[in-house]
Amino acid sequence: MTTLLNIVWVVLAGIWLAIAYFFAGIVYCIFIVTIPFGIASFRLAGYVIWPFGRTVERDPSSGVFTLLGNILWFVFGGLATALTHLITGLLQAITIIGIPLAIANWKMVPLALWPLGARIVDKP
Repeated sequence: MTTLLNIVWVVLAGIWLAIAYFFAGIVYCIFIVTIPFGIASFRLAGYVIWPFGRTVERDPSSGVFTLLGNILWFVFGGLATALTHLITGLLQAITIIGIPLAIANWKMVPLALWPLGARIVDKP
């Protein structure tokens, strides 16, 4: 079932989100200081292309620089990205077929807000 949902997701939303996150990652990697944000964008691109059957885990050993980076991410784009996922999820939830896609979009909101110090893992 997760494979079918992932295929529908890729066709309807995943490919465009992945492309957007990928290009944001390239822009972030232009400057040395923002390379961690670029890596986080690439991680988000990999997650949004195939979200079903995967989950996000926080790394408990991440330190103060991760927190500072997440605060900068939140201020300079994380809030807008999270709101985009939230609104897109609301629009997808209008139809019955879109409800699983909306749930997947809402799963991405915390990761869009605080991507540093997070890992994407397969569900057991």
